[in-house]
This record gives sequence, structure tokens and C-alpha cells, in this order.
Amino acid sequence: MGKFAIMKEFGVFLLERKKWWITPIVLMLLLLGSLLVFTEGSALAPFIYTLF
Repeated sequence: MGKFAIMKEFGVFLLERKKWWITPIVLMLLLLGSLLVFTEGSALAPFIYTLF
């Protein structure tokens, strides 16, 4: 299995089950997670953590 097998399987799930309302939720979770990962070592970290 490749690195993108889970994303491919998720895409197939969305197409087959017509669960398009899940897509914005997953995208927002990925954006917030990447924001936390990329700013954890920077000077912006205290300001990001106050948002949550």
C-alpha cells in the first residue's frame, strides 16, 4: 500500500456513498492540524494556541 492509499479510499467512499458534506469537515481538520504542526516551533505559536 502506498502513502496515498487512505486518501484514495476516502475519495472512492465519497463517490460511492455521496457523502459530500464530510469533505469540508476533513479539509478544515487538515488545515488546522497543519497550522499547528508548522507553527509549533516558531514565534507565532503562543498566538496560534490562544485561538483554541
